[in-house]
Formats: sequence, structure tokens, C-alpha cells
Amino acid sequence: MAYDPGALHAALAAAVGGDGELVSELRAAFLESALRQHDLMGRSRCDANWVVAASRLKSVAASFNVAGLVTLADDALAGAPGDPVILRKIGQALATFEAE
Repeated sequence: MAYDPGALHAALAAAVGGDGELVSELRAAFLESALRQHDLMGRSRCDANWVVAASRLKSVAASFNVAGLVTLADDALAGAPGDPVILRKIGQALATFEAE
């Protein structure tokens, strides 16, 4: 699945207009929150912690209209807690956003 970091930027720009500084701040807030939830998922030691972190990741992604990440969070919620494949996919998606 391809992740388009440009879609995040476009959604933020549409929401706040041409304020580049605010777009940058919101983008940083998105990444910080998404990375934190990914980290918590990786460190979760029980099903409940996994579900909470995956649900929060889904909420953050949905709030910023990042459909691919919403899908990955849904996959995490539907799959086995601690699944290393989904953790890797989420990590790769977030790395794409960080690289932009």
C-alpha cells in the first residue's frame, strides 16, 4: 500500500489556509502523536494496551485524514495483538511521513 504524505499536507493546508507555519506545527503534532502510539503498540504487554494504542493511532490518522494509516490501525485492531508484520507496516508508513 502506498502512502501519500502530500495528502496530509494538502488536507492541512485546506483546513488552515496558506499559513505554512501552522501547517508545519500541525504536521509535527500528527507525527509526534502517531509515533507515540506506534511505540506504545510495540511495547504493549497485554491485549488491552495494544487495543488502546491502535485505537488512538486510528483516531489520530482519521483526524488528519490519513486513510492508509487508518486502514493499518484497523488491521492492527482486527489482528493479533503484538503482530510484528503490522508494526513494521505502520513503522514504514510513518517513516514515509517523516521523510517528507
